[in-house]
Parts: sequence; structure tokens; C-alpha cells
Amino acid sequence: QVQLVESGGGLVQTGGSLNLSCQTSVNISNFNSVGWHRQAPGKQRELVAGISFLGTTNYVGSAKGRFTISRDVSKNTVYLQMNSLKPEDTAVYFCLGILNGMHYWGQGTQVTVSS
Repeated sequence: QVQLVESGGGLVQTGGSLNLSCQTSVNISNFNSVGWHRQAPGKQRELVAGISFLGTTNYVGSAKGRFTISRDVSKNTVYLQMNSLKPEDTAVYFCLGILNGMHYWGQGTQVTVSS
């Protein structure tokens, strides 16, 4: 059974940092890609950053220059280092793994940035 479990969310002040983790139950190298998405209250879920099975990365919107996605294959974990956090980054952050055309979501972790 494929599972993704996020951790590392919390409450932080504007300008602070958080490092989110997404651990998978299967070899992370098997995924076509793993991405971080977020959903703020009343808004649609949106892609923040992704990493392919080759290790190539992409960032969307305000994540560019502030967030860094990386992975540790030995730990089957993908990380999202978030710096210079802003109140508008407040959301539930989800991990999405794409494996053989199937989409697997984690349960999410709450990130709250206070002003």
C-alpha cells in the first residue's frame, strides 16, 4: 500500500522558516514525481514545488527563491525548506506522489504564518 506522510508544519512568525517532510512507504525513486501542494481556506489547492524521479525541480509562483524542494532517497523522504515565510503562505500543505499514473496524497500538515 502506497502511503505518504507529511510532518513539520506549525506556527511561525513572518520571516521565519519551516522544513516540511514527506515520507513515502515505498521506494521514493519509483515515483515519477513528488510534489508539494497547498490549500488555503476558501481557495483551490495549488502546486508549490515538485521534484522528478531524475531529481529535477520546479517551483511555482511565490515559492521561487524562497522554498527549496529536495529528497533523501535513503530515507524515502522529500523535503520542502521554506524560508522568508509570509502570512499568505498559511495553508495546509500536502504531498502528492505520482506512481504508474496513480496519484497518492498525504493527509496534509498545517502551516500558519503570523503577522
